[in-house]
Amino acid sequence: MAYNVVIEASDPGATIMANGQDIGKTPVTLKIFGNPNGTFHDFGSYFYVIQALPVETKQFAQTRVFRTGHGFTREDLIPRQIYFDMSQPPPQYVPGPPLYAYPPPYYYPPPYYYYGPSFRFDYGRPYYYRHRR
Repeated sequence: MAYNVVIEASDPGATIMANGQDIGKTPVTLKIFGNPNGTFHDFGSYFYVIQALPVETKQFAQTRVFRTGHGFTREDLIPRQIYFDMSQPPPQYVPGPPLYAYPPPYYYPPPYYYYGPSFRFDYGRPYYYRHRR
């Protein structure tokens, strides 16, 4: 299904790019193909990226990233309208504390892994099972 999305910016004339392709100058209407439930359709990429490039020097480039559901990931709804405020700086990356990954606990396989399907009999049981009868 096709969905029409109106894209506007605080300064008319900002260049709009969708997935690296030039769409036009704002205000512009972009046709996005999606699923019947109103989410982005997976055309082989994880994200659908819309960028607005500034007109003047004291403005900032703006970017909106939407998930498409590729590889059974989550998918976002297609908005009806997108507004870019070109005077706002993009969000800054603030590094957090480093993440330390601990090794997983050692997994002991069940006794029948080593002794085969005849583990119920004395000759195939581990030592700690042999005293039980």
